[in-house]
Amino acid sequence: MSVAIEEASPSIHQSRRSGGREARRTVRAAPLSDDINPVRPGLEGGRYRPLSDADLDSIHEAVLTVLETVGFANAIPTCHEALMRVGAEHGADGRIRFPRRLVLETIRTAARHFTLHGQDPRHDMVVQGKRVHYGTAGAAVHLVDVEKREYRESLLQDIYDAARIVDRMDNIHFFQRPMVPRDMVDPADMDLNTLYACVSGTTKHVGTSFTVRENVAPALDILYAIAGGEENFRARPFVSNSNCFVVPPMKFAEDACGVLEACVEGGIPILLLSAGQAGATAPAAIAGAVVQAVAEVLAGLIYVNAIKPGHPCIFGTWPFVSDLRTGAMSGGSGEQALLTAACAQMAQYYDLPGGSAAGMADSKLPDVQSGYEKGITDVMAGLSGLNLVYESAGMHASLLGFCLESLIIDNDMIGQCLRCVRGIEVSDAALSIDAITDVCLNGPGHYLGHTQTLTLMQTEYFYPAIADRFSPKEWNEKGRLDILQRAIAEKYRILATHFPRHVSRDVDDGLRARHPNIYLPRKAMGW
Repeated sequence: MSVAIEEASPSIHQSRRSGGREARRTVRAAPLSDDINPVRPGLEGGRYRPLSDADLDSIHEAVLTVLETVGFANAIPTCHEALMRVGAEHGADGRIRFPRRLVLETIRTAARHFTLHGQDPRHDMVVQGKRVHYGTAGAAVHLVDVEKREYRESLLQDIYDAARIVDRMDNIHFFQRPMVPRDMVDPADMDLNTLYACVSGTTKHVGTSFTVRENVAPALDILYAIAGGEENFRARPFVSNSNCFVVPPMKFAEDACGVLEACVEGGIPILLLSAGQAGATAPAAIAGAVVQAVAEVLAGLIYVNAIKPGHPCIFGTWPFVSDLRTGAMSGGSGEQALLTAACAQMAQYYDLPGGSAAGMADSKLPDVQSGYEKGITDVMAGLSGLNLVYESAGMHASLLGFCLESLIIDNDMIGQCLRCVRGIEVSDAALSIDAITDVCLNGPGHYLGHTQTLTLMQTEYFYPAIADRFSPKEWNEKGRLDILQRAIAEKYRILATHFPRHVSRDVDDGLRARHPNIYLPRKAMGW
């Protein structure tokens, strides 16, 4: 998405009538192909490194020590059996410990450089190295109603609507379930309907979670049917499982471990998610919080590879921050930004596909506080080269509230973050000696209208879709709208017009016949 740049010269601005200006803006707003778009999925970051090489080595050594000497409690029988089979050790205190050689061998042989697929192949994401992708996530229990300035319980329809909006956002590359449908009372209904709403609302890669093992089988039936068969889904799995297999500090989560095993067996990639909170369920020291998160995720990686060697896993170190004065989570803090960037470095240290969280504003509304919290945390995550930036758009109140309008605002913000990630290309042409010579010696003394300017204006510069770059005069003429008012209007436009049809009516008929507990009304889907 793009809009035109402001005219740079008062004389030119005055000499060109608005009709020509609007026509040029329309032309420049046309979608760009990936080869010339200034921002796109998978740009390489890694320029920002809060940890030195010596720091990374120290954290790694601490991780190996913790896994070998502290280990994990509360393994379910099947988890215990799988880990014992590959060389873990069962202590007299009931904890499972991981010898250094087992940890290192698992890191060496684990899956890496794989693709997270979309239902539409143009949304496929290669997660490797320092390639950056932004997306949603979370389990907010409220939707932010910005027009009433209040929170209400989030509903199934809200999840579907969020998916539809993300489907239209160029800079939000994947959609992980951001809310809990509070109108679903039964956990089985909640898991099934959450998945259905997500995969029906977008062709981008989807992440979701399940409450218990038994809820995975109906979900697999839906996924296999949409893919056109089990073999097709296994070849191109377009859904991953966000799995909190660990209860920090260093305990297995019984129900989530059952889900993990069922998802691995069913061919679903796993986001191995450790979400300790520094100062509460993880050490208050930022380095210590990273150590515990890395140790917990590596234990999960050993677990998955003991079940199925080489199964695709995302290194999901998600340590959160506490405001130590109150104990409340502080997702929009500078410390959160540092933690996320450090976790990205640890994933790169192991050459494993990494995912962590950013953009979790503490602010309750899409206001100035939200803007600086999201901007700081999201851009630092991108600059660090984090492969998958979860919770980067739409989230408020440190994961308690989700806002549809913020998806649209944050799409602009993430575009700016991606432009920072891309950095500055330096080449003979970019050094501009010929252009400087031409303008200074032969031209009018400015670069407006110069061939280089016209060539680079689309490929070198990012233009936001709804952010305001008008002059005060134009802003006044256009009704003096702020960014939130424009986002509200865009939300209503998308929800009134965009009803994805990638799941055919015949397939949907079959799903509803086999799963009568699919509750999203067809009317709400525009059928």
